[in-house]
Amino acid sequence: MSCEVSWFSALCDDDYEFLGVPDAKLKSSWEHCRDIVLGAETGGFDNVLLPSGYALGIDATAFAAGIAVLTRRIRLLLAVRVGETWPPQLARQIATLDRMLGGRLTVNIISSDMPGETLASAPRYARTVELMSILKTLLNGQPLDHQGEHWQLKLDPPAATTLSGKCPLLYFGGLSPDAREAAARQADVYLMWPDTMPAVQAILDDMRARAANHGRTLKFGYRVHVVVRDTEAEARDAASRLLSKLDAATGDAIRAKSLDSHSEGVRRQAELRASAGNEGYAEDNLWTGIGRARSGCGAAIVGDPDQVLAKLQAYEAMGIEAFILSGYPHAAEADLFARHVLPRMTHGPL
Repeated sequence: MSCEVSWFSALCDDDYEFLGVPDAKLKSSWEHCRDIVLGAETGGFDNVLLPSGYALGIDATAFAAGIAVLTRRIRLLLAVRVGETWPPQLARQIATLDRMLGGRLTVNIISSDMPGETLASAPRYARTVELMSILKTLLNGQPLDHQGEHWQLKLDPPAATTLSGKCPLLYFGGLSPDAREAAARQADVYLMWPDTMPAVQAILDDMRARAANHGRTLKFGYRVHVVVRDTEAEARDAASRLLSKLDAATGDAIRAKSLDSHSEGVRRQAELRASAGNEGYAEDNLWTGIGRARSGCGAAIVGDPDQVLAKLQAYEAMGIEAFILSGYPHAAEADLFARHVLPRMTHGPL
């Protein structure tokens, strides 16, 4: 069995040596994020997530265009925010980037608000479903006649096409019922944040059933941090060191800055963290301390190479086909994972 193994480029000011302590050398910039991507390519990762946050960091689409011509093998997983896009323009951007990459583009759809506005969950996810449907029609080269609640468009596909002539894979995550239905209806890869093994299995079962109700199947991805060292004790020490300069008020402020800080997924990450005893470990080798200083994905696989590999293989056995990994600092942890774990995995692009 093969899986896709991706890394993360910290476009949203999310890179630290000590969580919660800003470091000018690790702040989002073209140079810093470029080096993370090039290091991930050298290390053998299959893909790299380019995250997007309106209030944080640098623009993912502009960054993707710049890094496209500097890479040769690694795919890019471009995050796009639905609230900030006009679908026909986005289709042309995706097609152009895919051509620049020689067919190596994948897309992470984020069901975001328009900056400065707040849309209720149901219409926001309905808009996301519309966007994914529009993108698939246009990028599959088909004429579009879309009369939806949020967009009314009748037009031919753009002259710009992807290398394959097909829409790239659309990755999408969300835990609320509205988000799950959106994924079941239009996503290609459903992304999950860390949780206990039984909870992950329950989500997989639910999403398979939801997709089947629409006559579809989904691939599944898992977004998690990693801390791998030669021994478990060293890995635990490295994890503890990340939090050694964080105070609670700073952590609260960091989490509150994110526009998704009140989402169902973020709420579940907080529950996981609150329920974890044993120094923040929710289960064997799953440490929730990361979530004290960031919104969103809030847990890490912590252990020696054998333990980290075994944890990932356990997820694979459940049906996870793609991993999006990260660690702090991102360049250093990517190198550690690439040397200690990645060569032992059977992996390749989805």
